[in-house]
Amino acid sequence: MPEEKIVAVATRPVASAQHGEAAFFDVDNTLMRGASLFHVARKMYQRGAFTIPQAAGFAWKQLMFVFRGENIDDVHAVRDTALSLASGFTVEDIAALGEEVYDEMIESRIWPGTKALAEQHLRMGRPVWLVTATPIEVATVISTRLGLTGALGTVGEIRDGSYTGRLVGEILHGPAKAVAVRGIAESEGLDLNRCWAYSDSHNDIPLLSMVGHPVAINPDARLRRHAREHNWPVYDFRSGRRAATLGLKAATVGGAIYGLWRGFSRFRGPTV
Repeated sequence: MPEEKIVAVATRPVASAQHGEAAFFDVDNTLMRGASLFHVARKMYQRGAFTIPQAAGFAWKQLMFVFRGENIDDVHAVRDTALSLASGFTVEDIAALGEEVYDEMIESRIWPGTKALAEQHLRMGRPVWLVTATPIEVATVISTRLGLTGALGTVGEIRDGSYTGRLVGEILHGPAKAVAVRGIAESEGLDLNRCWAYSDSHNDIPLLSMVGHPVAINPDARLRRHAREHNWPVYDFRSGRRAATLGLKAATVGGAIYGLWRGFSRFRGPTV
């Protein structure tokens, strides 16, 4: 099946785009605190799609995700359950659900420092894409609300206007992200050596390694170690720290300054 049939794309224009350059951002624990898919499950629970014990399981996985980082077994488990529960939902239902999830659960969880980095790329004329295992409907809402260029996400199969409970292709995770980004690079004429990629997870090392400017944000232990060994920039927005290692490129300086200011402001106390 051709690549463009596997990954859905939502585009928004970017003024004065610099030819050959772009930035790619993971979503969960990179752009926002926690996992967006768990919030989708929570919203489905509010709509009566599943039981309290199932909801408790989703909540526990979300808590573990926030504290220990991405665990692919948990992601797959929630994905499989969400897919089965989504079976029979119409496209309009899921589109509305995505809007509600963003307004009620995602917007307040977006890391200001990561958002500042994305905005800095846009100001420099670089397209900014989200690349995430999150359902494309939710990824598209996030991208659109933040004024980004587009989104690559996991795609559910649709027949006769309703979801079947099956995927088109595979979940957009790990090496699959690198494949998807390479496809975008080919179609958009990007030079990956002049592109940026941001992630929190060691599972995204294939993606990070294929661009000229990889950046670790809120990294798990394995990615932090890998980033230090390869002299990649590291930001941590989860506490008072806002750290950037050597190798920070000029296009991300604005975001770094913003992040550092936010970090220091926690300790300054009230101004008089």
